[in-house]
Amino acid sequence: MSLVTLLPFIVLIGAMFLMTRSAKRKQQQAAQMRNDIQPGSGVRTIGGMYATVKEVNEDTVLVDAGPGVELLFAKNAIGSVLSDDEYNRIVHGVEHDLKSDSDVVPDDASSLTETDEPAADASDDKPVDLGKKDTAEEPAETPADTEAEAEAEAAEAKTDEEPKKTDGDSEAK
Repeated sequence: MSLVTLLPFIVLIGAMFLMTRSAKRKQQQAAQMRNDIQPGSGVRTIGGMYATVKEVNEDTVLVDAGPGVELLFAKNAIGSVLSDDEYNRIVHGVEHDLKSDSDVVPDDASSLTETDEPAADASDDKPVDLGKKDTAEEPAETPADTEAEAEAEAAEAKTDEEPKKTDGDSEAK
């Protein structure tokens, strides 16, 4: 066999090796994180529940999900261990003030539109284009349209010339 025929197989085996290696590394990091759980840390379960760790056993974790609510989870059900700042921000809505010198975002938009410069004069007298076409700018008519219009006008002219016949009843009395 030549090297050209073996090259696709070698590349495939190398890609499989790299993928399994990175997956093993992620599993080892997750297991290390679960083994380092300490009571009092904030955690998020794989189901998305946030709680505080009360007790750590060999395969289980007892968490406090609220006042008087204690739940027992398998260690594998812990998705991540959160930092204290992140846990307080998510669960209690407490923002940690990292940028105290930064500008404060106003509650209303009126302060965003005010400027020190005078407003531009509204009397620019420029027409505003709203995307509508004037009635004078109608599309060009085809010869068939012109013939049909001419016939309709001729029929109207004939009816206008003939006196209208009534049966003697008049509407105005």
